[in-house]
Amino acid sequence: MSAPGRPVLLVIAHGSRDPRHAATVHALVRRVRALRPDVRVETGFLDFNVPSVRGVLESLETEGVRDVVALPLLLTRAFHAKADIPAVLAEAPPRLRVRQAEVLGPSPLLLAALERRLFEAGLAPADRSSTGVVLASAGSSDPEAGAVIADIAREWRHTGWCAVRPAFASASLPRTEDAVRQLRELGCARVAVAPYVLAPGFLPDRIARGAAGADVLADVLGPSPEVARVLLERYDAARVPVPAAVVA
Repeated sequence: MSAPGRPVLLVIAHGSRDPRHAATVHALVRRVRALRPDVRVETGFLDFNVPSVRGVLESLETEGVRDVVALPLLLTRAFHAKADIPAVLAEAPPRLRVRQAEVLGPSPLLLAALERRLFEAGLAPADRSSTGVVLASAGSSDPEAGAVIADIAREWRHTGWCAVRPAFASASLPRTEDAVRQLRELGCARVAVAPYVLAPGFLPDRIARGAAGADVLADVLGPSPEVARVLLERYDAARVPVPAAVVA
């Protein structure tokens, strides 16, 4: 139960036929609840899994809830964040006040989560300068999303890695295997693939297949503590919006 005055946090996940997807989403939500027991957290899916976003909103309205922050469980602002989710939220019961929070990325905390996964997969901090990293995302036809991934790769490179190359499992190029080859040709002593995805599924599996020529394949971001913290940062920013500047 949310503390008085706090909106319910509705985490909106895409959904997948792969049962690992929903299991990972629920594990992340459990971590969020543990971090902020004063916030009621619900989960809704756009497709494939239940409960649906629409069903959760209707249930909340029936309970008498009036204020909801809807948080897209997405790493970039692409079609789902710009079109699918706003369309679903527009059909929310009229007595609900629903605010859509920003997507999770980019965030320094997500870079920290990526590094956590790489070190868990076997890299050591001392390997940084001799290791090339493939930042492998699901991919999107939205140019804004692709530009964000490229920006993250450039930023991450400045933290001491031999090199960082973006790659995409769909919609855009290069593919993971191409980026692995580029890093080999560049002369990096070892190559690691860091999936910039939240949960297992079809496209993460494609990333894993493309990483066959790498030395290290990290796990997906999943329910890492950094992801949970970003999620709560986005919730807090949406529930307490920054006031507009006063023009004298």
